[in-house]
Amino acid sequence: MKKIIYGISNFKMAREDNYLYIDKTKYIETLENLNEKYLIFLRPRRFGKSLFLSTLQYYYDENSAHEFEAIFHDTYIGQHPTPLKNSYRILFFEFSGINTDGGMETIYEGFKDNIKSAIYRYFTHYGYDISRDSLNSIKTPTGLIKYFFDVVEDDRIYLLIDEYDQFANAILAHSMQDFLKIVSKGGFVRSFYEVLKTATLSGVVQKMFITGVTPITLDSLSSGFNIVKHITYHEEFNAMAGFTQKEVTYSLEQSILSRCPNIDKEELLSKIQKWYNGYLFNIKATERIYNATLVNYFLSEYDYKRCEMPIKMLDSNVASDYKAIMKLFNIGDSERNYKILEELIENNSITGVIKDRYDLNQEFSEDDFITLLYSMGFITIKREEFGEVLEFQIPNYVIKMLYFNYFAIELKNRNNLSNIINPKSVLINLARGDSEPFAKQLSEVIKTLSNRDHYGFTEKHFHVITLSLLSFAEFYFIDSQPELNNKYPDILLIGRDEKVPKNYMFELKWVKQKDDHDKLKQEGLKQIEGYLKLDKVKNIPKLRSFLLLGSKDGVEFLEC
Repeated sequence: MKKIIYGISNFKMAREDNYLYIDKTKYIETLENLNEKYLIFLRPRRFGKSLFLSTLQYYYDENSAHEFEAIFHDTYIGQHPTPLKNSYRILFFEFSGINTDGGMETIYEGFKDNIKSAIYRYFTHYGYDISRDSLNSIKTPTGLIKYFFDVVEDDRIYLLIDEYDQFANAILAHSMQDFLKIVSKGGFVRSFYEVLKTATLSGVVQKMFITGVTPITLDSLSSGFNIVKHITYHEEFNAMAGFTQKEVTYSLEQSILSRCPNIDKEELLSKIQKWYNGYLFNIKATERIYNATLVNYFLSEYDYKRCEMPIKMLDSNVASDYKAIMKLFNIGDSERNYKILEELIENNSITGVIKDRYDLNQEFSEDDFITLLYSMGFITIKREEFGEVLEFQIPNYVIKMLYFNYFAIELKNRNNLSNIINPKSVLINLARGDSEPFAKQLSEVIKTLSNRDHYGFTEKHFHVITLSLLSFAEFYFIDSQPELNNKYPDILLIGRDEKVPKNYMFELKWVKQKDDHDKLKQEGLKQIEGYLKLDKVKNIPKLRSFLLLGSKDGVEFLEC
């Protein structure tokens, strides 16, 4: 079995070391056919953008011509090469590794060092006799890039920039003022891109391809860098990063299914689809896309000896990566943003418009925030409503769990609930069949919050809080209002494997007036009775069913 690409973003290494490679090289031909010189392509983190950029690097580098056949021979572009192959010198900036934890000075020095390293690699690779010491004497990023273009004025350069916005987004999450300072006239990021623009006008930079996550930095640079063509949401590039269903099926056949031929292929595909699929980057595109890195994580962590799913379906490094960019949720009106997230958790959908550009000197609107969520991969297109208005949904189970966890942590921090919320041990007891600790914890949280906001507290809040607390149970699949024969239990907890002792179904009712208690109780019990007659529910083993009656006095658990 071939090795799995996980954490590998070097195309040459992937090809020479016999990694399982999904061929995306046809897009090189598609990009050239655009007849556009300077391009930007945005996708959420962990979608395979870096590997594609590395593919461009080896395809176009004049110094890689001797190894073209060896590394491209069985790819689409290897069999259909374009006239521009191996015809440029490559300047490659990779900005994701800049330390963003030490404040503005640390970020500035990291940006400068990153540029210095990229320039030195170029000089070394193409035989320039220039020492590192000569670069060390230049004190600013702008000075470095100006010096570089003075030296290489006769070269034909293809400029590649990976994760152009990573460090800038980190600054934005911390301070809007600092962000505007670096992208405004005279700021070090703005000045850097102004020099790049000048290099395109002089002809030394012949082509450019930039990747990132959000358009915020690019939009903020405004006229300082207005030369790139935005291809992010073009239909023909919907699957340029990430995996299609066909590509995932191929990956499974080359890995898991070759080693575990007796497992249920359709069931395996269904589980992977639930966790990692769902993204759509153009309303007219016909196929939803998988997060490539998470699929490869699954393939690399699969238990091939026992033919069993990985214990953890989400790599902690990836989870930390996503949680870091969740800090952007506080841009603008954080309370309004919080309510949008609450609506997403409750309904798994929201409507809005994808904005063409941001103006951070103006109020950060609801559609700005929705566009930000969409760019980062926290929501995706569900369907077109009318005109420019779209309905969005949470793309998959990984993102849903990240939302729930984020919401629970926010809930705890905003309301000083640290002494109440201690989810792990409580949820382990719940899985073992002891519901009392969870009932007590949920009751304390609801009692505390509803008394602070008695008149505004609704069944929706009750539902979202319950889901958030349950989200730390990684050994369960959590379905919120799943459709079962046109009937909808509020919450289903289904064990991820048969080792989980108990599964649960919860129906939730909010008792606003005491006089409504008995009526809501009977209504809820009748609904559960109906759910239990459904074939899909009958087939759930070891199922316990509860009616949860919430009020400002806490939560009453009634087992049915």
